[in-house]
Amino acid sequence: MSGRYAFAKGLKELRFLFCQTGEHSTATRSFLTRAYPIMKKNNPAIPIMLREAQGTLPKVYARYELGREKSESLEGLSDKQIEDAITKLVKE
Repeated sequence: MSGRYAFAKGLKELRFLFCQTGEHSTATRSFLTRAYPIMKKNNPAIPIMLREAQGTLPKVYARYELGREKSESLEGLSDKQIEDAITKLVKE
């Protein structure tokens, strides 16, 4: 799994938005509990931000060089689907 979270050189920031108590963010919280330590260990210089706000739908943003940014909704995804979506974003 650690190779899966080796971020591309062009990635400058990874930002997660989710609700700290909402049912719709359960899989996102579970994924982050499991994967955040591995992502941070493999990419210590890249900011991985976790933003919790009541009622926020789960979403991830990836910011790349030259200010380019992509986002992906995590609503309704399973832990595995979230992992696949993040892997795709961090490899670009």
